[in-house]
Amino acid sequence: MSEKLFAEFPPVTTEQWEAAIIKDLKGADYDKKLVWKTIEGFNVRPYYRAENLADIKFMDTQPGQFPFVRGTKKSNEWLIRQDFCACEDLKEANKLALDALMKGANSIGFQISRKGLDENEMAVLLKDICVKAIEINFCGCCPGKTRGVIDSFLKVAEAQGAAKDEIRASFDFSPLHSLTVKGHFCDDAYDKLADCVKAVAAYPNIRVIAVKACDFNAAGSSISQELGFGMAVGSEYMTALTDRGIDAAEVARRIKFIFAISGNYFFEIAKFRAARVLWANIVKAYGVEDLDAMKICVHAVTSSWNQTVYDPYVNMLRGTTEAMSAVLAGVDSIEVLPFDHAFRAPNEFSNRIARNTQSILKEEAHFDKVEDPGAGSYYIETLTKSIALAAWDIFKSVDEKGGYVEAFKAGAVQAAVKAVSDKRDQAIAKRRDTILGTNQYPNFLEKASDEITKEIVTRKTEITCNCPHAEANKVAEPLIPYRAAQAFEALRLATDRSGKQPQAFMLTFGNLAMCRARAQFSCNFFAVAGFKVVDNNRFSTIEEGVEAALAAKADIVVACSADDEYAEAVPKIKELIGDKAIVVVAGDPECRPELEAKGIDKYIHVRCNVLETLKEYQAAMGIKEL
Repeated sequence: MSEKLFAEFPPVTTEQWEAAIIKDLKGADYDKKLVWKTIEGFNVRPYYRAENLADIKFMDTQPGQFPFVRGTKKSNEWLIRQDFCACEDLKEANKLALDALMKGANSIGFQISRKGLDENEMAVLLKDICVKAIEINFCGCCPGKTRGVIDSFLKVAEAQGAAKDEIRASFDFSPLHSLTVKGHFCDDAYDKLADCVKAVAAYPNIRVIAVKACDFNAAGSSISQELGFGMAVGSEYMTALTDRGIDAAEVARRIKFIFAISGNYFFEIAKFRAARVLWANIVKAYGVEDLDAMKICVHAVTSSWNQTVYDPYVNMLRGTTEAMSAVLAGVDSIEVLPFDHAFRAPNEFSNRIARNTQSILKEEAHFDKVEDPGAGSYYIETLTKSIALAAWDIFKSVDEKGGYVEAFKAGAVQAAVKAVSDKRDQAIAKRRDTILGTNQYPNFLEKASDEITKEIVTRKTEITCNCPHAEANKVAEPLIPYRAAQAFEALRLATDRSGKQPQAFMLTFGNLAMCRARAQFSCNFFAVAGFKVVDNNRFSTIEEGVEAALAAKADIVVACSADDEYAEAVPKIKELIGDKAIVVVAGDPECRPELEAKGIDKYIHVRCNVLETLKEYQAAMGIKEL
């Protein structure tokens, strides 16, 4: 068809769009109203056009072509991975793995103990598992302690008759992971790592080096930081091992990146696309000419930082959207953490739901049939470029400090991550960022089960090490993993475990629309701390509302109406209530100074630090912090 579709509609220039927007804003500040100021190091505009793609160099590439922004393969096939603990009961781990393989998984991970596995133990763990049919991964590996696990695995695999090129496996040897989460670094770590690389030289599909970029996400980093610091770790391994005589292409082929998937849907799609571009260029800079060696191998795990212990079934939804963004970005394998991962050992039900999340995306949504569906999207392509540039600046800053080890020893990495995590914590405390079911829209009737303990909701401590040389090898303070919801979970658990449940009573009056809106806001506000909330439609008079509040034996009475009602009504409420309850005003009215002069000093509104305000009310109710 030679005629253009919709030719009767003339093109609209950017200038025309901007003029229309500015007119609609009616004098409001454009940047404040419409530009999203992210923590990633760049801002996001309200819309993008074809002209925004003009200077993006990778726009004309295809899947499988350098720099691989559109994917490292000419398909969107990915492995569905599920991990199991094999630290104690090897037979049970084998049983669980076989069950997962029968029900949709095609990649298995085993968390092993620090002592490793001998050949007999490996045979028990892999009993009836066809090594050449699936990918097998080993987690918790240490170059010094568990190097022998490679030999044990290879012997069992060969005993099954698997050819060297049929074996797909990974071992997460990662000295820089120990540095990041424990602060430990051994002088001979790279020598031991080089030995691991040499041990699998004849096996083209085995990776033995893990770049655990997910460590940064677990400490509350930004997406750009996770990517930038992850690239710095990968580059450090490239430098250290090529200095030890191993070919750069060989080192690159042995590295697997492990990223977390945050809830920032489009940014995560862009992150994984940017990761392929950055890593390809980094590997190329080491003189590598083999295109296959430039292709990044990415395993993605749904974020533990995002998970909650209250309203935990919402974690299923989080895992679904997170997995979906990684799928659309074209990663190599994905693990969806079970919804109860944060507070107990996953059971058959939670494992099945986690596994089936991916099976639906593949078998019912057919996401494996489309390569790089974000290609050409003005927004996603621009995000990819922006995240790549922000991460590249972080990578360069680490390189200027002498590499990742030196930057971490100097505390630069920790300081950068903490600066971001503090901002994220503040945004959550003030509800500028929402954690559904935790700091906003809580389940009013939920009570913490016995499985949820003080240790779970307050745990924010460094990962310990049982190594006898731990203190001698400690060279820096580590990053501290935690979950975003923990502060609010501790707040609510303090109420649940206190043996009392304060009651917040909504005294609604006056303007119907305003009193209902403010009652709903206030119910959500106090329910976040586990307080019992009593909502009401609207009382005909102040006296009727006060009488009902006193009859209900409310601890807190919240005045809910329009601002212009408060100057007269709230002092009257205060007088009638006396010292029988705390009077709180929903909103931040202009008459506040006048009310405060009359001793009315409690207000809740959208600009509150919800976390700190609720702690104050708990203290007033005699509830102690955990």
